[in-house]
Amino acid sequence: MGRTWRDGPGWLRTPGGAVPLEVAASYRARRRGLLGRDGVEGVLLLTPANSVHTFGMRFTIDVAYLDRSLTVLDVVTMPPGRLGMPRLRGRHVLEAAGGAMTGWGLRPGVTVSVTSGSGGDGGTEGVTAGPNPGA
Repeated sequence: MGRTWRDGPGWLRTPGGAVPLEVAASYRARRRGLLGRDGVEGVLLLTPANSVHTFGMRFTIDVAYLDRSLTVLDVVTMPPGRLGMPRLRGRHVLEAAGGAMTGWGLRPGVTVSVTSGSGGDGGTEGVTAGPNPGA
């Protein structure tokens, strides 16, 4: 069963804690991504997506490929001017400043969750996807 994703703010819950999140679910938001920015606070979630590129980027990024259940398939660091390989099982992509994902504990096999809204607590209210935190 699919989820309905909408552009906007939220929180990414990782093993390292809650991270500010921006969701890019519309074609326009996904196409723009991080292009034209000098950096990113937190993380950008591109959905649906299974590959990215860094042509036109101004900085190195970490990229995490996620499956339908928001389990990390792979994490790579991409400098500007590169084309990432598509991940066949990938359904979502996270982009963050280079080196950030290591500090958050993101690695293959880790499952993350996403909460919607701009509340600063990173709590579970408004969960839009991810595992049941009480399970």
